[in-house]
Amino acid sequence: MQHKQPEQAYSFNEYTLPRPDSGPYGITAGPDGALWFTEQQANRIGRISTNGEIVEYPLPPEHTGALVICPGPDGALWFSLAQSNRIGRISTDGKISSYALPTPASSPYGLVSGPDGLLWFTALGSHRLGKLNLDGKVTEYELPTPGAFPSMLTVGKDQALWFSENQGNKIGRITTEGTISEFALPAAQSGPVGITSGPDGALWFVEILGNRIGRITIEGAISEYELPTPNARPHAITSGPDGALWFTEWGSNQIGRITLTGEISEYAIPTPQAEPHGITAGPDGALWIAEEANRIGQLIIKAE
Repeated sequence: MQHKQPEQAYSFNEYTLPRPDSGPYGITAGPDGALWFTEQQANRIGRISTNGEIVEYPLPPEHTGALVICPGPDGALWFSLAQSNRIGRISTDGKISSYALPTPASSPYGLVSGPDGLLWFTALGSHRLGKLNLDGKVTEYELPTPGAFPSMLTVGKDQALWFSENQGNKIGRITTEGTISEFALPAAQSGPVGITSGPDGALWFVEILGNRIGRITIEGAISEYELPTPNARPHAITSGPDGALWFTEWGSNQIGRITLTGEISEYAIPTPQAEPHGITAGPDGALWIAEEANRIGQLIIKAE
């Protein structure tokens, strides 16, 4: 593993949300060319254009704990509602609906559109994975590891769903038919959270407690890369437009980048204690970040 300070010219823009204490958490690129994000504290879904124009949509009072958001197969945005035990949906014109989960206290968290045209989610509270069709039918799968605390999930090049087990200390794989495999991480208490499919066909993930970035092939071979900043608390990770992986470090107030060969760069966020959580690649070629300190960040790498 190599580490270098950023050599590319870059700029970091931040857009302050209209209302204080919004607590943006998850962020994704929408089908309309804008970025959509959750406001976990203010109970809203937000939309920001690539030039910084913000629109917010209040959620009904019973829809609480909005966390992760993703584009769905139907052209809408779908989001997890951990506290109210629901999966929510918002159309690009702001119409909101939701579906209650059958298992009490499931605490849905991670969410992704699956290769089967269904919404797949993790359930922190019930230690399950689930899938939801567009009519609201839910199918759930219990994980083999007790207390696994499944967190984020992504679609692999093998058309299976790959997910992190934050307390189970494993990376899991589930087929669309429900067959589950698990791969233990080399070090105990690594605490994997964010996971994404890389341009190399492997799955890349963060270890929030182990202070590492991990890589697992679809055959289950694991590599790990130590972060240069102690207690960086990496959280979310995404594939960037430059062929590298980008991730948030909410413990060190930085955005990290790792190449496919393990070379790491870090970029400071201008606002102190911004607590970056979600990250996504935008249609403008920039990285967009949900900062819990009431801001949406935009990291632009300039051509040399």
